[in-house]
Amino acid sequence: MTYLIAPSLIAADMTCLGDEIIKVLRAGADMIHFDVMDNHYVPNLTLGALVCQGLALRFPQLIIDVHLMANPVDELIMQFAKAGAKRISIHPDGTIHLNRSLQLIRELGCEAGLVLNPATSMDCLQWTRPLLDFVLVMTVNPGFGGQKLIPYVVDKIAAIHSSYPDLPISVDGGVTVKNIAELARAGATQFVAGSAIFASDDYGQTIAAMRHQLP
Repeated sequence: MTYLIAPSLIAADMTCLGDEIIKVLRAGADMIHFDVMDNHYVPNLTLGALVCQGLALRFPQLIIDVHLMANPVDELIMQFAKAGAKRISIHPDGTIHLNRSLQLIRELGCEAGLVLNPATSMDCLQWTRPLLDFVLVMTVNPGFGGQKLIPYVVDKIAAIHSSYPDLPISVDGGVTVKNIAELARAGATQFVAGSAIFASDDYGQTIAAMRHQLP
């Protein structure tokens, strides 16, 4: 089993993003999770396409995993694909025509992901699965870092894995050394972690501890 760990830049030191990325890559991160919040879909405002472009130019081999917490998303999909994103995930209610938006992500050469909030039904996976490279399950309500994982969402991860065993499941929100094993047992293989990594004293030790917990 291949597991991926993606530190979330929302928890990084914003005054030195380049240095923070160097540190987590050296610590064993597989990719960087790039949270885009528009202060409309969620009550917060974060990073834009110009920051993504700057990071992609400085780190050409970096896998930038863009999570669009925004509405509408189509214009942002085009901006971030052009800026160097390798993966782009969107929410079902972030667009009027979900299939069209997912097709756009793929047409622009990026992996496409569908994001399910804690209370969002998994039913839409039935009709979007052919267009998906992964599903991102939010284990907290989107908009802010540092939240605790909502326990009942673990059952949702297991249900998705049971129904779609070949669909990679990414999880985002409250992922820590203490709960990453439970998430993996439920079926998750990709783990977005913000505060658990960036608030730790040793990024390498924390990421290594996470991998040690994985089955």
